[in-house]
Amino acid sequence: MAIISIENMEFYAYHGCFEEEQKTGTRFQVDLNMEVDTSLSEISDNLNDTVDYLAVYQSVKDEMMKPSKLLEHVARRILNRVCRDFTNVKYAWVKVKKMNPPLGGKIEYVSIELESE
Repeated sequence: MAIISIENMEFYAYHGCFEEEQKTGTRFQVDLNMEVDTSLSEISDNLNDTVDYLAVYQSVKDEMMKPSKLLEHVARRILNRVCRDFTNVKYAWVKVKKMNPPLGGKIEYVSIELESE
């Protein structure tokens, strides 16, 4: 098994409980790690035998573009989609970071980390 990581994906999205967040949006970063059996692709050198990073990125982007109130909801949607759409992903975990959250002070980010079930 191998770990395939796609890190620091950046998105501008409209997640948040406050009306202002839902209207103006903010920056988010997503890290995704996937446990994949890469033994066949290590020999074949064929993209069809592994996980297509571009397709995974597009799935994450699609989920990030659907507004949610909670980061927990966004993170679970990302995991569910990746595990559903990419059957060679045996296990995955995701970290979603909301950059500069409006909490009344200088905060770099808040985040949630979830694992597939």
